[in-house]
Formats: sequence, structure tokens, C-alpha cells
Amino acid sequence: MKQQKLMGALALTGAFALVLTGCATDSGNTGDNGDNGGQSAETSAADYNPQPRENLQEGGTVNFPINEIPEQLNSFHGDGSADTARVSAWYKPQILLQEPDGTPYKHDAYLDEWKIETVDGKTQITFTFTEEATWNDGTPMDWTAIDATWKASRSTDEGFVPNATDGYKEIETVEQGDTPKTAIVTFKGEFAWPQMPFLTGVIHPDMADPENFNNGMIDEPHAEWGAGPYTVDEFDANKDYISFKPNEMWWGEKPLLDKVTFTGMDAQASINAFKNGEVDMVGVGTKDRLAQVADMDGITIHRAQQTANTLLEVDAEKPQFEDVKVREAFFLAIDIEQQKTIAWNGLDYTEDPAGSLTLFSFQPGYHNSLEKAGYEFNVEKAKGLLDEAGWTEGEDGIREKDGEKLSVVYPIFSDDPTQKALAQSLQTMQKAVGIDLQVDVRPSNKFAEDYTSKNWDVAGLRFTSSDPFGAAWFCQLYCQDMGLNLSGVQTPEMDERIKNEVESITDPVEQTAAAMDLEVEIFQDWGIIPLYNGPSISAVKEGLANLTPEPYTGLDLFGVQPVENMGWEK
Repeated sequence: MKQQKLMGALALTGAFALVLTGCATDSGNTGDNGDNGGQSAETSAADYNPQPRENLQEGGTVNFPINEIPEQLNSFHGDGSADTARVSAWYKPQILLQEPDGTPYKHDAYLDEWKIETVDGKTQITFTFTEEATWNDGTPMDWTAIDATWKASRSTDEGFVPNATDGYKEIETVEQGDTPKTAIVTFKGEFAWPQMPFLTGVIHPDMADPENFNNGMIDEPHAEWGAGPYTVDEFDANKDYISFKPNEMWWGEKPLLDKVTFTGMDAQASINAFKNGEVDMVGVGTKDRLAQVADMDGITIHRAQQTANTLLEVDAEKPQFEDVKVREAFFLAIDIEQQKTIAWNGLDYTEDPAGSLTLFSFQPGYHNSLEKAGYEFNVEKAKGLLDEAGWTEGEDGIREKDGEKLSVVYPIFSDDPTQKALAQSLQTMQKAVGIDLQVDVRPSNKFAEDYTSKNWDVAGLRFTSSDPFGAAWFCQLYCQDMGLNLSGVQTPEMDERIKNEVESITDPVEQTAAAMDLEVEIFQDWGIIPLYNGPSISAVKEGLANLTPEPYTGLDLFGVQPVENMGWEK
């Protein structure tokens, strides 16, 4: 997906990932002792214990915590989260894999050929599935999988609710090749990002029906629509639990594990479960969580650069935020440096400013779009904007207008002390300019439901990117009706500009530059701003290798490894 999700969206609480198809989240459930005797802890680009299969044993179980087993289990749907993507990766086709730097390559068990070329001035992709490739219900995996994925993802106007139309909407036709096993994908012209479509996989042809696509996988994993080394073993929506077992129909290299489980847990439950040996991997990306595993034996701490953005957005459709001056004032009242200090306390971590949701600071073409848009921490300017908007200070310091208090609800979906401290800091910052920020602590398993239903005025999120093609997913971030960015500042006019000024450019470098320039203007609508990226830190039971094969999980940068290669060292 780049997909970003909230599958790519993670709450500041560390929870959610819709997908910027291509984006997702690092849960409080995926660690390093911050006390390093005065030495700075090293954060690598990728740190996932890569091991060849011959170094690993056959058999064993791996148990993971997860924020929640989402209600929507279709990772291509607009309500899908990063957690949806994590679960899906274990039983849905991984037809394309990625190196940590984001370079895609074909999974040989699924594809004999994956070829990109230009034919008669149009970009063309050829997919040829292996003869053995078969869906779990016995349906051959062939060109119809590519066709179904395109039809379900190309538009929001045909009854489908995709998490992203980027890339797919540029396709003109999907046709059968010489045999049903070959799909010929032809774009409308030359396309800047031919590596991008289908990186997140393909769907079963039965899902090319709006009812099945939108509702068929609500609290129902539909194992028969999967295909891969593992298949669903047990599923219990009420217990927030799903497990996977080796798939008897799998034709590729044997999966190494006997069983893989995911159990929904809040932040404290997950760290307790890890300490008790009930789960094998847990996020320890805060000082408190690191301290809780510091004296454990038989574990390894992994620290990696995370391809994610922690961000804040406001709902411009709520009365309090209808005026752009109020939205700008809200953001100018935020001291991002203080938020970073709280978030990374004890982690020995620093980074360059995260001023874009399109590119990371280490990528070519990056600039600080937020700074260019006019962001600065400026309490007095924020107060002036609220004055101009007609909000005056009451006796308690909270601003009022037409008898209404300037009060907004900010839910957090974690009991983690660092997340609470971040929320309290934000509350204090807003009070300084006269905005009453009500912090509402909610269960982590309510995140997806509450976010997508907009049961909030201010949302703290985390968008995680699954590939480095930032400009390719620009529309998923900033177009209307995409399900990831719900700030409500998007307009038909900006959709048209994105189409004409960004997506029409066929050179990837030029398109990236145009996207970065337009992002500056979009930030000036003051609906959403990035705060920081941050590291992915996990505590892992010693010997577990080829970590985080799923998209959006962080320890292997942009990498997506084959799930059949995760296992225990001999």
C-alpha cells in the first residue's frame, strides 16, 4: 500500500493503521533499554534479525499482541487498519515482496514473471502466475485476481470503498494474456510509479463485488479467499483473537512455524504478557516500557528507523474548527519540540524535523513543508488568530463565542504513561491560548471504530508507509473520501489540482517535487500536521528471526519479507 494506513494510521496512543496504502502503524505492541550507561543507543535503518532458512528450525509457535483484531478484515477497504494489514499478511497472497529500502521483487511461488515495459507510449505490466498458484477454495490464481483488485480499487464511484485509488485509477485495461495465468495491465499513458500497484497483493475474484468487498469480511476472515503458506486456524472476534496454521494447499517453501497467534491487548496488558512469556514480541518505544523489560534474560532489543509519522488532525466539520483561523491557532499553540522530548524520554534518539507526510527527511526531494506553510510554535500569534475569529477569553481563561465554550474532545486509546503525558502536555499548551482540550481515555480496541466514525474533535494518529514512493500515494493522503485523513479540509478543487498538477506528471522526480510543493498549500488549510517520525523499538524473545514480515510494522524499514521465513533459530 505506499500504502499508508491508518493502516497506516496509528493513534498517538500507538494504535491504528488505516492504510495510506502504503501506510500503517507501529503499535504499542511491537523494543530497547534506554539506560545505556551514558552511551547513545544505536538506531539502525533496519534491525529485524534476517536469517537464511537453513539457520532456522522447523516447528514452534509465535504469539503476538496486537492493538485489536479489527472488525474490518479486508485490508483493501477504506476502514482497514495497519492491524488489518498485519493479520492479512499471514494468509493472503504476498505476490510482491520488498527489500528494506523498498525495492520490490516477485515472490517466486506466486509469480513466474513480473515485467514492466513501455508499449506504444503506455506503461504496461505483465503478471504471469505459476501453475501451482491457487486460492484456498480451489480457484486458480490467475489474471482474474489482478482484474478484481483493479476494479475494486480504481474508484469510489462504483460501490466499492477502497483504502486508496492511487495507481489503480491510472490503469486503462486489465486483460488476459496468452493463457488465463497471464494478466496484461495497461495504463492510460506513461505512469511514474509502475512498481506501486499490487504491492499490497491481490484479492480473490469473489471480492470484486461491492457487497462482498465492503461487508463480506466484517468480523469474518474468509479463509477460503486466502492463499499462502498459512491459513486461518481459530478466529474469535469477541476474544480479539486469531491464529494461523500451515496451509495444506500451499505449494511453496514449507512454513517454518506450527502456529502463529494474534491477541488484542492494551498497552499494559501487552507488556505484562511479554514479561510472563505469553507473547514473544512487544513494542517498548517509551522509557517506561523499556524499563519494564530491562532486567529480563533471554530477550533481544531491536531498534530501527520507522517509516511512520505521528501527527495531529482536527475535524474541520465540527463547529469549533470550521474557521481556518481557529485551526491554525490550535496548531501554532503546539510545541512540537516538547512533544518529542516527552515521547523519546529515555530512548537516546534524535531525528531531523518531520515536516512532510509525503517524504521522510532521509529521502531525496524532501523539504519541510510544514515550516514552509508557516508553522511555528507561537502562543501570541495563536491568541491573535482566536481574537480575530471572535473567540474571547472567559473568566476561567477559556474562550467563548455566542455563549459556547471553545472546548474540544481529544481521545487517546492507551493506558501507557508516555501517551498520557503527551496528551496532558497538549492539554496544557491549548489552555495557554484559551482552548479547553478534553482528554478522553478509551480502550485500544475502540480506535478504528471511533476514528472512522469521527467520534473525536482532535485525533492523534500514526501513519506508517509501506513503500518509499511517497508522491504516488499523494491522493490517498489529501483527496476527499479516502478514509485515512479525516480532517475534512479536502475539497473538489484540490482533488482536481492533485490530478492536474501532480498525478499528470510522468517523471517520478518531477512528480515528487510537484507533490511536495502542493503539500505546502494543503498544510495551510490547517487540518493535519506531522509532529515526528520516531524509532521502532521492540523487545523480542531471543532467537526469533526474520521479524515483521508484514507491511507497516517497522523493524525492516520498507521491507516485506515472506511470512514462511519467520521462525526460531536452531
